[in-house]
Amino acid sequence: MNGDVELVSVTRRFGKAVAVESIDLRIPAGSYCCLLGPSGCGKTTTLRMIAGHEEVTEGDVLISGVNVTNLPPAKRGTAMMFQSYALFPHLSVLDNVAFSLRMRGMAKAARHAEARERLALVQMEQHADRRPAQLSGGQQQRVALARALVADPKVLLLDEPLSALDPFLRVSLRDELKQLQRRLGITFIHVTHSQEEALGLSDLVVVMQGGRIRQAGSAREVFDRPADAFVARFIGGHNVLPDGPRMIAVRADRCRIAKSGDGLPGQVETVEYQGSLVRVAMRTAHGPAVAMLPDIVFDSDPVSPGDSRVLLWSGGDAHTLKQDPTLTQELATQGTPQ
Repeated sequence: MNGDVELVSVTRRFGKAVAVESIDLRIPAGSYCCLLGPSGCGKTTTLRMIAGHEEVTEGDVLISGVNVTNLPPAKRGTAMMFQSYALFPHLSVLDNVAFSLRMRGMAKAARHAEARERLALVQMEQHADRRPAQLSGGQQQRVALARALVADPKVLLLDEPLSALDPFLRVSLRDELKQLQRRLGITFIHVTHSQEEALGLSDLVVVMQGGRIRQAGSAREVFDRPADAFVARFIGGHNVLPDGPRMIAVRADRCRIAKSGDGLPGQVETVEYQGSLVRVAMRTAHGPAVAMLPDIVFDSDPVSPGDSRVLLWSGGDAHTLKQDPTLTQELATQGTPQ
């Protein structure tokens, strides 16, 4: 089963407003891809164009090498799991999962057998006779996933599927999603605004902003080598700093602080204990900066708000960013990096 997805110069306009502008992207078959970015960046519009729920103004969408730009959703080999889950409250779990098969005219016994198989995939077969209102949020999410999978899609599209769940359940179901994707071997395309979610799940992270793709790569590549100041700041965990005529990104966990040295002087603003790490936020002449220190390192020379310190890092830990003067100036006025 092939399931590669390719977007070729895809644009979506709403009147004069451009939601997605001439993006090119290839998602390999059998990979887990996360479209990541702030609200209004174009990630959900992109997902809906792949699904066929949103019209493509210009460009083409190809799935398994076939141009599906003008095909209806049911003819694309995709299935979509919506953020709201959209379960039918009057139907049982079993009949919710079997609903699309019923619409195709499949006999009751056959469609129920198919539905039970998908429920077993998500460990929900024991709840087949319940109604959605009798389920927890996490259970409803699993039912919605089973309903999307009953169509045997080549590509599963997920629109912020974990956003309504509490943090503990979100992490648990994130692990289940990745395991399921590996077991099925189909392509997952997952929209999220959570950096942690994207880094934890993805084979391919696509960072979007303003309707454009700012960077696409593996989770490690995007985190270790952000393309520009926007990606470095949005992904989090980086200090974006001037270094002569260039801008650099330095991971906060690669920084240290000292009373003196050849680095960036500043004043400690906040100190946050985060278990094995202590987050020390500083204000410098070049804007906010953060050092994430192992607790044992912090405890050996603790600091308090108001203390003067120097932020230090090794030259090999500095990554040069693609220059974008307008964006860099805008980001310099924003708050302390996460």
